[in-house]
Amino acid sequence: MTDKWQAAHDAESRRDVEKNWRDPNAVRAATRFTITVVVVALAVMGAAILWSVASGQEECADASFAVCQSPQRYILAMAPTAIFLAGGVFAFVRAYRVWRAGGAWPIWQGAGWILFVLSTLYLGLSSPALIID
Repeated sequence: MTDKWQAAHDAESRRDVEKNWRDPNAVRAATRFTITVVVVALAVMGAAILWSVASGQEECADASFAVCQSPQRYILAMAPTAIFLAGGVFAFVRAYRVWRAGGAWPIWQGAGWILFVLSTLYLGLSSPALIID
């Protein structure tokens, strides 16, 4: 009984470690998803900047940053970060589901890590917008 279990366990371990990433459909889907999340986050960032510039020119005349009003600053700093994080979580959930189905899960895991790194970078680069008076 233990020999059958050991053989089945060894076969399962080899299948998981093999990492056959040759799944063009998964690569296209993960790439398309990642690009879509990045475009949506950048669109929200651009909308926050345009909203701030269009709403109050006289209040921001002497400010060192174009987005000087409170709601726009918070949206500029936090909304794209939240979009990147939500996209990363979704990509990791998708990686888990693909792994359970026996597919090429590292592709989706890579997409999740890319989105998590982008969220960290964006938050770090946009954090001065939160502290400028």
